[in-house]
Amino acid sequence: MITATPRPATVLLRAPHPPFLPPAPTFSVRSAGPRDAAGLAALSRPFVRSGALRARPFHVYAWQATDFLVAEGPDGALEGCLALRVQPTSEGRATGVVYNFCVARHRQGSGLGARLLGAALAQGRSRSLDALFTATTGSGRLFLRYGFAPVPPRLAPESWARSLDPRRNAKVLARVL
Repeated sequence: MITATPRPATVLLRAPHPPFLPPAPTFSVRSAGPRDAAGLAALSRPFVRSGALRARPFHVYAWQATDFLVAEGPDGALEGCLALRVQPTSEGRATGVVYNFCVARHRQGSGLGARLLGAALAQGRSRSLDALFTATTGSGRLFLRYGFAPVPPRLAPESWARSLDPRRNAKVLARVL
């Protein structure tokens, strides 16, 4: 007599969702415009005070607002930003410079910075840029995770590299697109 061995029941396990974790915030990333200048300046101010960003007068945010991508919360508040400026090279090609990258302290670690940087990379590719450069006084961990690597400043767009303040001791990072 042959008896069939019962198959074990398949059990699907889900990772428990602890009740103390807030739901993932929703953000939209969009291009900024001149009407965002006050929000960009306000978002940047704590990072300027800490020394992480260079001080820029308000009129610079208004004048360069279209360089910025912003992360906007569901209530319309700006929660993060970064700027991407196209820099022509001497060979007639174009690279980009990422600057003024900041995420509101209460949103750090939420993935918002990664979304902004991903949007900047996509924008750089859509503009057929050869590479993106940035300078950071911090660890640069997020940039490194996204394929940026330390490079000598002489490889960066010349006018931008000359504008770096040597007293800030910033590291120049680059990523080929």
